[in-house]
Amino acid sequence: MDSAVPGLVQVNLFVRDLQRACSFYAELFGFEELTAARSPIFRGLLAGPVLLGFSSGETYARLNLPAALAQRGVAHMLTFNVRDSSVVDKAVESAVRLDASLLKAAAATAYGRYQAVLLDPEGNAFRIESPIAGS
Repeated sequence: MDSAVPGLVQVNLFVRDLQRACSFYAELFGFEELTAARSPIFRGLLAGPVLLGFSSGETYARLNLPAALAQRGVAHMLTFNVRDSSVVDKAVESAVRLDASLLKAAAATAYGRYQAVLLDPEGNAFRIESPIAGS
């Protein structure tokens, strides 16, 4: 077996307003923008070992991707892990202040997490969670 283990290095969201989407997550979680990657159609944030990217609709054509599906509802969800439940609660308050919509208030899950579910200002679903002590 090859010793090189593949790893996820980037996740992109297709958004209408690059700067607003990038600023939302940068302010909420304190992620730093990778300014070297900035372009008229892309912004990226250093989110731990994964780059959180934001691409404009123009990216579809540039990458020969099929047009976005005409669908309703949530197509994907991001999950952000924080230190503990108090940080979850503070992050949820901040997210709502930054125009996120709270879908499910923070609560203990059946799988040992304290978790809230939200939509960012562009309508992308995300969770903020922490481990529950002793789980």
